[in-house]
Amino acid sequence: MIFHLAAYLKSSIPLLNVIHYITFRSMAALLTALLISFLWGDWFISYSRIFFKSKVRPFTPPNHKNKNDMPTMGGIFIIGVVLVSSLLWINYYNSLPWIALGCLVGFALIGFWDDWRKIHHQKGIKAYVKFSLQILVASCVVGVWFLYSSPGTAICFPFVKSFCPTFGWLFFPWAVFILVGTSNAVNLTDGLDGLAIGALLSNFATFSLICYLAGHVGIAHYLCIPFAGTAELSVVGASLIGASLGFLWYNTYPAQIFMGDVGSLGLGAVLAFMALASKQELLLSLAGGLFVIETLSVIAQMLSYKLFGKRILMMAPLHHHFELLGWPESKITVRFCIISFVLCLIALMTLKIR
Repeated sequence: MIFHLAAYLKSSIPLLNVIHYITFRSMAALLTALLISFLWGDWFISYSRIFFKSKVRPFTPPNHKNKNDMPTMGGIFIIGVVLVSSLLWINYYNSLPWIALGCLVGFALIGFWDDWRKIHHQKGIKAYVKFSLQILVASCVVGVWFLYSSPGTAICFPFVKSFCPTFGWLFFPWAVFILVGTSNAVNLTDGLDGLAIGALLSNFATFSLICYLAGHVGIAHYLCIPFAGTAELSVVGASLIGASLGFLWYNTYPAQIFMGDVGSLGLGAVLAFMALASKQELLLSLAGGLFVIETLSVIAQMLSYKLFGKRILMMAPLHHHFELLGWPESKITVRFCIISFVLCLIALMTLKIR
């Protein structure tokens, strides 16, 4: 809205020309989201204490029982802040921000239904229903993306600039897999105060920058990465950074509110879309390595128990294993977020090492 208002008024107020720049709007979107979070966060938490009290998930360490009746569904607040900030600063004529926001809301609605049932019916939606809905929403997102943006179907590999095989129609299920897989991976990581949102912060920052680089013809050519026209997505990415920072203010140990599935599913999916749109989805496996490790720990635990009758971890996901080893929750969160930050830096380095 502000972008279009500035375009209309810039002839009479030349200073408004600065709003034309994506870098300025990205920083403005970040600060807007952060300001909204600080202004309305306490109100939302008070509201959540009345309507969104949660019970601790089953199969968690005993010390989590003190988190009973903690307000959840904080993802509603994060997504609301992202929507307001993004709609203030994006270029409405660019389709990619709209698709990204649609992806965010679509997956969040699945999480909302699951959270609502857990709160009011003591049991979430069935796993196969949840998974089917994720595939449906992901298919719709990818379909709309192909319809309005006509993205290429090449897959780019980190460290290699000359090997970009084209997947053709197979790119569609590949994109659906990335969206659903990342969404669930973030959901599995969301188990300690500040853990998931802290790891998402570094990833949102990384892929906001990558979206800008891949949307700039000169920089994309210099780095030998595909030009994807994704610069406008960095405004949405900046809104996600600001909203995540604002939520972390309340979610850091000891948490005042949890994000719930409504947050983790939606935020994971929109991160995956940013990676897909910038043609760097394989880089997400490195930058989002913490999410990958947490997911693999669950898979390994299940396979080990089914095949050999033994558990390789004291409890899965991995962060619960360290809890049972005696690590304080805050220490696990900080150390895991440091790992995520380092992985994101390495991912950015690969853009030049090609």
